[in-house]
Amino acid sequence: MEQIHKLRNRYLKVVDGKASLLKMIGESEISEQVYNSNAIENSTLSLDETEKILMQIDLDRYINERELFEAKNLARVVEYINSKALEKRISIDLILLLHKMLMSNIRDEIAGRFRNKNEWVRVANYIAPNPKDIVDLVHAMLVEYHVRDDLPMVKRIAKFHLTFEHIHPFVDGNGRIGRLLNNYLLIRDNYVPINIRFIDRSTYYQAFGEFDKKGSSKIMEKIVKHALCASYHKRLAYMEDKKTIKLAEFAKTSKYSHSNLLNKANRQSIEAFMEKGVWMIGV
Repeated sequence: MEQIHKLRNRYLKVVDGKASLLKMIGESEISEQVYNSNAIENSTLSLDETEKILMQIDLDRYINERELFEAKNLARVVEYINSKALEKRISIDLILLLHKMLMSNIRDEIAGRFRNKNEWVRVANYIAPNPKDIVDLVHAMLVEYHVRDDLPMVKRIAKFHLTFEHIHPFVDGNGRIGRLLNNYLLIRDNYVPINIRFIDRSTYYQAFGEFDKKGSSKIMEKIVKHALCASYHKRLAYMEDKKTIKLAEFAKTSKYSHSNLLNKANRQSIEAFMEKGVWMIGV
């Protein structure tokens, strides 16, 4: 995790006095976070349509009310986390509050509460734990996260996320809440928020399969690491006053081909980052 350590140190050295710039970057990323997180859960909205909804611009096609509220509610929770994460420690009450914000006007009867009684859920072939055990399991998950502060942050976040999704405490909204909690924890520990991309969904699902079958978090750690690197690369490009250009443009003057650079960007072995669905780099 040395790459993350170096990027974080670079970030901390230049962050002073950049609050307004960072706020602007965070605001510009909301639509991308909303699009990707909802798309992972099978939303049909494109990034452009998500941006229009958040800007209250009419779409060119009909979308159902659920997808409309999924976009608006998720954006609201992202904004809440960006502004409030430093104010209070994560807790069961906080998790329930975020879920209520997320599910309001979508499924009000389950918003802000864990599964109870006979509310069992299944994800593919996996059946989530008994509803009666959820509070104890979530409490144990929170304790585990806090006591294992000796672990690298990437591993802590990966294990927390996998454990949360393994518990699947809610009837609906587990994936979105889990990804929101990742950023709540990262921001609280003075890291930058991450965006797990829809195009990585296949690998993302493989990470859950690996955890359920082997108890391993290696695939998820790789996903979190790459997302963290990309988030740092974007912020550093702006805070270090670099010129940001498309990777395709950078390829014209690079010794590497565009396809080679794309591979490097996906592995985060170059300082590339996604912006509005396009790979960019600071030069």
